[in-house]
Amino acid sequence: MNFISSLSSTVAKTAFPMLLVGAMALSSGAFAQEPKVLAKVGDRTITAADLDQAMGDMAQQFQSFPEAERRARALDSLIDINVLAILAEKEGLQNEEDIQRRIELLRARTLHNGYFQKRIQPAITPDTLKKRFEEESAKVKAQQEVSARHILVKTEEEAKAIITELDGGKDFIELAKEKSTGPSGPNGGDLGFFGAGRMVPEFEKAAFALEKGSYTKEPVKTQFGFHIIRVDDKREQPKPTFEQSQQQIRQLVLTEAYGKAIEKGRSEIGTEVLDESLKLPK
Repeated sequence: MNFISSLSSTVAKTAFPMLLVGAMALSSGAFAQEPKVLAKVGDRTITAADLDQAMGDMAQQFQSFPEAERRARALDSLIDINVLAILAEKEGLQNEEDIQRRIELLRARTLHNGYFQKRIQPAITPDTLKKRFEEESAKVKAQQEVSARHILVKTEEEAKAIITELDGGKDFIELAKEKSTGPSGPNGGDLGFFGAGRMVPEFEKAAFALEKGSYTKEPVKTQFGFHIIRVDDKREQPKPTFEQSQQQIRQLVLTEAYGKAIEKGRSEIGTEVLDESLKLPK
């Protein structure tokens, strides 16, 4: 498993209900604007800040419209929302139990998202990410790669005959061009550099056992036929740079910070699941 795959796996194993965060994303820029009234619905007003918030929350809804039209569509939707909200209030729907539960859930989700974006995210600085990248990178054991060529033929007899030619001084690249049935044949059998897990097991085992500049003295059988393999070079697999793995590092650090905030909050506030059938295994 390489460095980035390892990070992604770590993030995936951590409980992190980002669906809630993404579902009602808070727009920090919206609250910084001067209140500019864009529309009126009865005695209510819809401001530019309200529209910016709606554009963030309902972005997917308006993706199919031309960009120049999206704000107008979002404003029209806000007007519709407020029209029905006013009608609902006039009929007292806000006092009905199921509606009250829904309002409270939306309020809790919004505050949850606000806490995440205003208290947890700002603590994740570029220096924090770089430091964590260095820590994670240091944990990853250097993986070896080999640069190899091969000649692929259908029968063991053909492969043994080619090995005899190589032992007699024939050029590997020219023999690959002439006799290999694999797609790399025209390129002299060149497979470039590859690490563990990239080739079928029989091929990989033989390739990694070879010294630089040597070739297999016995044909290597795989599902594709019989191979003669030559290793041209060996090196340590280059580790990803900070820029390449920054997204995974950020997600990992955010996941951990979220988890710590939840753990601390649960401890301070106190939580208890009363229905035994709904308790998660420890």
